[in-house]
Amino acid sequence: MSQTIILGAGIVGISTTYYLSKHQTPSSIHLVEVSPELFASASGFAGGFLARNWFSPAVAELGALSFDEHKKLAEKENGAEKWGYAPSTSISLSSLTKPGKGVDVWCRDGNSRADAASCDPAVGAAPLWLRRVQGDAVKVISDEGTVAQVDPLQLSQFLLQKCLDSGVHLHQPAEAISIRTDVCNEVSSIRIADTQSSTETDIPCTKIILTAGAWSPEVFKKLFPNTGFKLPIASLAGHSLVVKSPRWTKQDEEKGCHAVFMTSEPGYSPEIFSRIGGHIYIAGVNSATEPLPGLATDAKHNISKPSILRLRDTAREMLGQDDAEDDFEVVREGLCFRPVTNSGLPIVDRIPDACLGVSTRPGAEGGVYLAAGHGPWGISQSLGTGKVLAEMVQGRELSVDISGLALKA
Repeated sequence: MSQTIILGAGIVGISTTYYLSKHQTPSSIHLVEVSPELFASASGFAGGFLARNWFSPAVAELGALSFDEHKKLAEKENGAEKWGYAPSTSISLSSLTKPGKGVDVWCRDGNSRADAASCDPAVGAAPLWLRRVQGDAVKVISDEGTVAQVDPLQLSQFLLQKCLDSGVHLHQPAEAISIRTDVCNEVSSIRIADTQSSTETDIPCTKIILTAGAWSPEVFKKLFPNTGFKLPIASLAGHSLVVKSPRWTKQDEEKGCHAVFMTSEPGYSPEIFSRIGGHIYIAGVNSATEPLPGLATDAKHNISKPSILRLRDTAREMLGQDDAEDDFEVVREGLCFRPVTNSGLPIVDRIPDACLGVSTRPGAEGGVYLAAGHGPWGISQSLGTGKVLAEMVQGRELSVDISGLALKA
């Protein structure tokens, strides 16, 4: 039996695997991840903020579908307990007059994601764990039921376990090193190298799905060296902190989570998310010039002390108390690399054979597919992307229109 190969076991790859396994024999699906530690980049270190209607027209249907899929999955599988799924309220502390529509490249330009909010700001109250600064104005920028919060690492781990329990094969740490073609010059197998044992295995396949995030261009180049085409995906580094505050307790969680967006200074727009489980996530220091490490697990060696200190200053300003400067506890320092495109829109499409240098079987019998470039919205758009990409690969009717997310070859 021909197998389906997914290259990249981050949140998008796991989501795609999850939906694929519902409509084909799970044992025919192989998930390949090169990193020795799973979810070592954005899938484990992102903020976990979900939005339903903060997107520009090209991605609006996908965003709404994904938000609804997150809610359905959480209701079905007790997501509140297993991965901290919770409704949230978004507030802005910046001088926002009227939100923009679909600011897809917000983080690369240092702007606030609050500019993409879909509703008119309304005067609101700040959560009790947030320290108020004299003169700031709290504005609610989300309608009820349109934003939510998850712990992305726990969600990724849950989805992976569901896939493995169904019979999906995981190769990790392993690397796809080459493809082979048949007498018709069509993709017929892929060679996988186990990076621990140095053994190599050829897996028959006619369908390859590339979901390696910011590393997708490198994987593509290795597998298809005879084409001059380059995937238009770059990386955006982002530092983060996870902290605990004595003012965000289990009793406070019952009042709901909050997503706080602020503009501290030009080019720096911190985001602060309260999560189920007593944690508060802080991010906003981004860089498009930070070199992409060879492996996601290598990012921990590149954490910038000045970037972390900047986030600590923000934590002290927004969570500290006058009589206890550092009464919050830093649980984790992080650095991840998010895949971005020049348009700010993800790419979810079948890669044309002309870009591969080889042929693939027509229709649902074959193909090389790509899902990457989600930028700051990878967690939010993950389930919708996985669902639609699985439909595309299997030749089923697509749940939503993603024609605006096609690869421009």
